[in-house]
Amino acid sequence: MKRTTLAIAISATLLSSIARSEAVSYSPKAGLDYPQQVFWGDTHLHTSYSFDAAMMGNKGLSPEEAYRFARGEEVQAHNGMTARLNRPLDFLMVSDHAEYLGLIPMIAAKNEELLSDPIGERWAQMLNGGPSEQLKALLEMNVDIGANHKSLANAEVERSAWADITAAADKYNDPGKFTAFIGYEWTTMPGGDNLHRVVLFADDASKANQLLPFSAFDSEDPEDLWNFLQQYEDNTGGRVLAIPHNGNVSNGQMFALVDRDGNPLSRKYAETRSRWEPVVEVTQIKGDGETHPLLSPDDEFADFETWDKGNLTALAVKQPEMLPYEYARSALKLGLQQEAELGVNPFKFGMIGSTDAHTSLAAVEENNFWGKFSIFEPSARRGEMAAYTEGKQGKVYTLTVDESAASGYAAVWARENTRDSLFDAIKRRETYASTGPRMTVRFFGGWDFSEDEVRYPDYVDRGYRKGVPMGGDLTQAPAGKPPRFMVTATRDPDGANLDRVQIVKGWHDQDGSLHEKVYDVAWSGDRQPEDNGRLSPAGNTTDIESVIWTNTIGAAELASVWTDPDFDPSERAFYYVRVLQIPTPRWNRYDEKHFGQKLNSTMPDYIQERAYTSPIWYTPAKEH
Repeated sequence: MKRTTLAIAISATLLSSIARSEAVSYSPKAGLDYPQQVFWGDTHLHTSYSFDAAMMGNKGLSPEEAYRFARGEEVQAHNGMTARLNRPLDFLMVSDHAEYLGLIPMIAAKNEELLSDPIGERWAQMLNGGPSEQLKALLEMNVDIGANHKSLANAEVERSAWADITAAADKYNDPGKFTAFIGYEWTTMPGGDNLHRVVLFADDASKANQLLPFSAFDSEDPEDLWNFLQQYEDNTGGRVLAIPHNGNVSNGQMFALVDRDGNPLSRKYAETRSRWEPVVEVTQIKGDGETHPLLSPDDEFADFETWDKGNLTALAVKQPEMLPYEYARSALKLGLQQEAELGVNPFKFGMIGSTDAHTSLAAVEENNFWGKFSIFEPSARRGEMAAYTEGKQGKVYTLTVDESAASGYAAVWARENTRDSLFDAIKRRETYASTGPRMTVRFFGGWDFSEDEVRYPDYVDRGYRKGVPMGGDLTQAPAGKPPRFMVTATRDPDGANLDRVQIVKGWHDQDGSLHEKVYDVAWSGDRQPEDNGRLSPAGNTTDIESVIWTNTIGAAELASVWTDPDFDPSERAFYYVRVLQIPTPRWNRYDEKHFGQKLNSTMPDYIQERAYTSPIWYTPAKEH
């Protein structure tokens, strides 16, 4: 009997102890509510439902084929070849143009109502008249959009196409495995200057179908688009955001310091833009938008996949004074300046990449690049074809397909692969852009990281506990303490080693001037910076004849805790990470190898792929 009493007493003691310890779980990850996975995808892809995609060869690949391809399935391209991703994506948004949405497939299907209109009949004839006639029709449609003039109106065609797009997204959305976002592109381009945004919904078709997409025919003013987004949320209870892209072909309009009426930016404008546009697409097929060599003359890596000849439609040549209002790094600096004047930063954006492919195929690996339009799918001489031809239709410059970049993808740190979780992550700017390789990058800012903390197995826990991740804010610098940044970068498992990790800083000084500086913070091998601070390249193993490279140089992983040596607690600043791979062959060289035919090309033999994280901002404490 005593033994039984003792056993009961011991059990009660143990139970009591267990109950007291429940607040602290034995499992280290229990209760931690931060993103532990990075998901890869594309938020900017066009299918045959886009007028320009259809007119440029994409006759039969609908949103359904786009989602199937992104999930890893094989799809037959228009050139008869079978296309497949090296690895499936985690998410995709089909973003067909709102303008003339679904029009060309319906004309091709001989829709009686469309063909009864003289314009519809004319475009139908041009559609069947060969490449030159199709191009003329495409140019007419572009002129319509640029002039805000809708020659062929049919709301029922648009409604039907939108219903097809939303239904396809819902069909292929598989929470936890693959996210299919509903979205579209608002394609305003006044005078040919690109102001495009893709519109991304967190919702399903039951909400998205309650309206038709807001198009450039409704308004060419971004503020009207933002009003539409607000109305959508108010009316449906849904969630939505907009993502600008290709400031490099806006001829100084994308990040201008005036609104569409020419008025200086107001506090309300800054608040509204920051509310609806949390990220910017900084790299894609139509060039890279991080920075420009004229804007960053001390940055040896600034001239990368540069498109800078003119505006989107090649109607106006580029002038140097336009450049500061086109590129992400410059816009981030201008945002600091505007914040000092308005109290709100209109350009406080994170970074993502996407494709802007019009082929329905979100494929941007250098050895698996399917081009901008379907007529530019892989072929022996596609690199010599002209996308924009000088002297035709008033265009002022020539651009060849060979100048297209095989880029890019969006990386999102989210808690799970669902619409809501990915949308939340994009809103908080916990994202980064890649030109294609799926390298893993973490970036934290704080005040108390130790030199070796990045080497701890729980460094991510420490990063969130003691600091903020990419997209976050640092304020109120402790007396005498500069910020410290913890960064890790791991190469794509199927890709090239890393050359270096850099931190790019921009700041606004007490005199109102804007500055930038690039710091090498981690690099491969035993290289040492030269007296001028420049770090020599890791090398180049690219064999152009064989179109191959080796990972005999570079590093599989780089990590660092870096302290800003030039920190002034009174100055607004931002910091973001740029990761550079070792050089690898560019897509045009893979074309030469596959088809066995040399191109008459002056484009590079190799490319140094990269990733850009969203910034971390520092804002001085408010003066009292």
